[in-house]
Amino acid sequence: MTQQQPEPAAVELRGIVKRFPGVLANDHVDLSVAAGEIHALMGENGAGKSTLMSILYGLSQPDDGELFLGGRPVSFASAAQAIDAGIGMVQQGFALFDTLSVTDNVIFGAEPTRRGLLDRRAARTAVAELIERHGLRLRPTDRVGDLPVGVRQQVEILKLLYRKARVLILDEPTAVLTPAETDRLFDVLRGLAAEGNTILFVSHKLHEVLAVSDNVTVLRDGRVTMRSATEDTDRAALAAAMTGRAVELDKIYPPGTPGDVVLATYDLTVHGPGKPVLDHVSIEVRAGEVVGIAGVAGNGQTELVAAIAGLSPPDSGAILLHGKEIGGRSVRERRAAGIAHLPEDRAEVGSAPGARLADNLAVGFQRRLARRGFLRPQAIRTHAAAIVERFGVRAASTSAPMRTLSGGNQQKAILGRELTHDAPVLLVEQPTRGVDIGSVVNIHRQLAEYRDAGHAVLLVSAELSEIRALSDRVLVMYEGRVVATFSKEEATYEALGLAMAGGTP
Repeated sequence: MTQQQPEPAAVELRGIVKRFPGVLANDHVDLSVAAGEIHALMGENGAGKSTLMSILYGLSQPDDGELFLGGRPVSFASAAQAIDAGIGMVQQGFALFDTLSVTDNVIFGAEPTRRGLLDRRAARTAVAELIERHGLRLRPTDRVGDLPVGVRQQVEILKLLYRKARVLILDEPTAVLTPAETDRLFDVLRGLAAEGNTILFVSHKLHEVLAVSDNVTVLRDGRVTMRSATEDTDRAALAAAMTGRAVELDKIYPPGTPGDVVLATYDLTVHGPGKPVLDHVSIEVRAGEVVGIAGVAGNGQTELVAAIAGLSPPDSGAILLHGKEIGGRSVRERRAAGIAHLPEDRAEVGSAPGARLADNLAVGFQRRLARRGFLRPQAIRTHAAAIVERFGVRAASTSAPMRTLSGGNQQKAILGRELTHDAPVLLVEQPTRGVDIGSVVNIHRQLAEYRDAGHAVLLVSAELSEIRALSDRVLVMYEGRVVATFSKEEATYEALGLAMAGGTP
């Protein structure tokens, strides 16, 4: 009787090596993923996850090693070749046209035609069928620029499904999603896997990997440190494999010692196309206090911070810093008065991606780093090196362009810059978005120490665990209004979840 040969892996990488100047990004990495499997690839920022997936997707070429699809050796000189072979990738930075519709974005480069002309009816029908089949909250005619960040993620996934990709690579796909959107994404991924698709889920979020994946591979410093069936491991083991040490998970920081009110808003209102996006919002933040803002994305949190920071002036209401009205001041004047800001969108608002890391870290410190009106290159390098060291930023050098850093390392760099300003008020949005577990612990500690040094912190986060870990008080926003206020002890997951859904606490 002839013994049946096992099915070849849908995707296999053998001995992959990739070097960059000063960095060994992948050090003889092996990875094997079966058809119909959701395989998680984990590791800290800079561990080599994105580099490995870029090689599989044809964006980068390995210095050594082999790639196989369905047991056949392959090599891709470009992403176009990988797409033709049935591989699709959603990267951390979206590649979308804001002025075009969902349909136009999805079909771009693969437009259906009829008699040599674009067949718009066929395009809308195909996209609508995909949306309905996978339960996505989109409409084919929606303008992408009008969509929340989390919904744009779904457009990127639609692009892969439209091109009939059988191997889907998702690089930190939940970094921009709310918990509810994450749950919907997981339902989509499970459905795709059940149809025989292969999912490579790149993440550093322990609970998400345990919830959605079948198997997991962990990288540290470019090498594989763990391969396991997900059901055979746990959060502590994954964290240790990622960091090389035991990590204290779910730490709740003790409450601070609030002092005088430093930042206050009164009846802050921003009109929307229908009802206000900010509806008479009044808050106070004291020195030595972290005030957390919880809420499902799109309920006014972003607009509140933008109004305080000066990025988008409110239609009415007052903003007071140390008791003085600052509503009419520019962003630069507000920063000079004592407001630091870590924005939600680190690429578009928080940094200059094409500029050097050192130059990005010098923003706001120009006077301190200059002499007789000229910036001092050595002072800029020394300043940048100190932030890189303190916050564990991984980069080839401080001369590397900001865009060459991983998303998590960009986040650490920008937060380090803002904390170094030592401003009385810190506005911080999604401080650990895209950041690995080891860095989350460090960032939380830095924010707690910043508060304990007497600063006022206004924290906006989609992670309820983060809100509960750091906040002395929690405000919940719903439909542009503050609908509930909780002390640290009162801010349970159940109470916060009820208020976020518009229920009465």
